[in-house]
Amino acid sequence: MTVHDRLLTALRCVEIQPFEVMEVMARAHALEAQGRRIIHMEIGEPDFTAPQPVLEAAARAMRDGLTSYTAALGLPALREAIAQHYAQRFGVAISPARIAVTAGASGGLLLAFALLVDPGNEVLVPDPGYPGYRHFVRAFEGRAVPVPVSVRTAFQPTPGEVAAAWSENCIALILGSPSNPTGTLIDPEELAGIAGFVGARDATLVVDEIYQGLSYAGDPTSALSLPGNLLVVNSFSKYFCMTGWRLGWVVLPEALVRPFEKLAQHLFICPSAIAQHAALAAFDPESTAVFEQRRAEFRRRRDLLVPSLESIGFAVPARPEGAFYVYADCTRFGGDAKRLSLDLLGRAGVAVTPGIDFGANDTARYMRFAYTRSYADLEEGMARLRAACAN
Repeated sequence: MTVHDRLLTALRCVEIQPFEVMEVMARAHALEAQGRRIIHMEIGEPDFTAPQPVLEAAARAMRDGLTSYTAALGLPALREAIAQHYAQRFGVAISPARIAVTAGASGGLLLAFALLVDPGNEVLVPDPGYPGYRHFVRAFEGRAVPVPVSVRTAFQPTPGEVAAAWSENCIALILGSPSNPTGTLIDPEELAGIAGFVGARDATLVVDEIYQGLSYAGDPTSALSLPGNLLVVNSFSKYFCMTGWRLGWVVLPEALVRPFEKLAQHLFICPSAIAQHAALAAFDPESTAVFEQRRAEFRRRRDLLVPSLESIGFAVPARPEGAFYVYADCTRFGGDAKRLSLDLLGRAGVAVTPGIDFGANDTARYMRFAYTRSYADLEEGMARLRAACAN
């Protein structure tokens, strides 16, 4: 890097890495521009759009001119609706005053780490895990400390692993359940043990529940019943199929609401007003019925993908019980997931994400398959992979 380059950007811009998936996507789009049909299994975005009540609510808000700034923490009616959602679906009583509506879960995480992290602070992050976690920490001059997780615990951290990685500089731990990229859930007893460990050190446990609604092992649960300094992040993107609407929320301890609000006022002003008015309809019974049908469809796709990949020669060591991902071992095909992903894209026209996007803990031999395309597309993708891997 030259001095001139260094003056143009902060050091964090060099140290924050791009997504490997972007290289796969760019090549996939180039192939599509040449007329090839690509089966996209690299994108963590539902192929469903928002249901009709949400679309109608958005149109109504625009017709009625409800496009002005809202309060920084969101519409009071939406905060109340989210609180009622927790009470009705999870049996957890949450005051609407503790809920902050944000510009997506990404905006919520950005504000959460702006709230928590001082330069030099350490935050524990699972490895493999969503890469944004470590980059959000780095953005505020903190240090993301990886917690290596393995198939032995379904790629979720245990209290012992958290204790082994903890230092006097740690101020928080973040984990996702269901997880990206593995789709696994953390055992409730393990999560309670982690919450107790973190709470005993006056630190903060951040739980990313963005895929919470997409759980297939029984009814979804929330970490909000746990004691201690707990921040829960969620979103309208995945279960609610509103990715581009950029709307999420954070449930905060009461003492942190005002500091969080001050940051939100300056960094975001407020979330999208139209998206907030539309999201009120996401809790209508008609919308809920649609979301539950889609959850069943995602489960059906998972039940197609896992045995299909195993029969082709991939290993799926931890069965995904949520989200819409399969984290598969490609050792049988050489163990270099990045090379294999580009090879399969070129030969089979199937786009998947190499595991190195998600950390450094034995990720080079893993690939993430997203079942965010139609059942027919997934069947075609598996047929293409079977033919390509047989040669």
